[in-house]
Amino acid sequence: MEVCHEGSAAWWSRLLEKPHELWHTDFPDDDGEPGYKAWYVAGGTYFRLRYSDDCQFVMNRAGTQLWVSGPEAATPEYLSTYLLGPVLGRLLRLRGSLCLHGSAVAVGAQALAILGQSGAGKSTTAAAFAKLGFPVLTDDITVLREEPDSFWVFPGDPNLCLWPQSVSYLYGSPTALPPVIEHNVLDPEWNKRWLNLTDPDYRFQSQPLPLGAIYVLGERQEDDGPRVEAVRGQERLLLLLANTYGAAFLDRELRGREFEILGRLLDRAPVRRLIPRAGAAYLPRLCEAILQDFSQFTSSGEDAGELSRIAR
Repeated sequence: MEVCHEGSAAWWSRLLEKPHELWHTDFPDDDGEPGYKAWYVAGGTYFRLRYSDDCQFVMNRAGTQLWVSGPEAATPEYLSTYLLGPVLGRLLRLRGSLCLHGSAVAVGAQALAILGQSGAGKSTTAAAFAKLGFPVLTDDITVLREEPDSFWVFPGDPNLCLWPQSVSYLYGSPTALPPVIEHNVLDPEWNKRWLNLTDPDYRFQSQPLPLGAIYVLGERQEDDGPRVEAVRGQERLLLLLANTYGAAFLDRELRGREFEILGRLLDRAPVRRLIPRAGAAYLPRLCEAILQDFSQFTSSGEDAGELSRIAR
């Protein structure tokens, strides 16, 4: 894939002069401004994203070229939070990959995916698994590839990105992990921290694994849970549609292709609902509930041994 910075390119100016069709805006913030706007450019030959901090990304329809523009204060670390997150997710969608909004953890010879809306606790749950010694494949974007026997989960960036509150839950202090962005002047409230999965205390799963099951995080309960519930019928599809990455980015053709792939995914991977309980003390119990449920979808001795570790 070709990635270019705006620089002084006259191309960027020429692009902005081409016909634009506004097709999507993100939810407005407290000041009524959308988080980003998206346009079809030149009849859909290109897609342009412009965020409220004036970081802009243009990609061609094939998902093979990406142009990046940002204000002077947008450091490489700052831009990487877009490039490794929402921008990458949209590029992969254009290239035909199915991307779920969630993290994935390796359990023996299979992977389980943990999905949920922003703030649901996907990365926090994956970090709790990491603390228990389980390898993590990916954070925030779970990329799947369809094979004849199953769908395979591909590894992503070897880091988990956590809000300070989650870092406090897991490590006792919001500053126990280093910040993703040093001196973030463009968005000081975005103060997430890195958990480096290549550190000796953790394990990063660098090879793809077949997907064993999908778990979707629901709302935290004050006096109930954690527990796992089966999801059946049409609700399974609705849950997946709500937790695919960059769903609003898809046009009719891409959306139709997605429905077909999701239908085949539902034939091969069970979908479960997670009901977490509020409070850091229940994170290990949530992991245990997931593993106990996941054990019914595994059969090898290696998987059984891996699953039994947490009960000791």
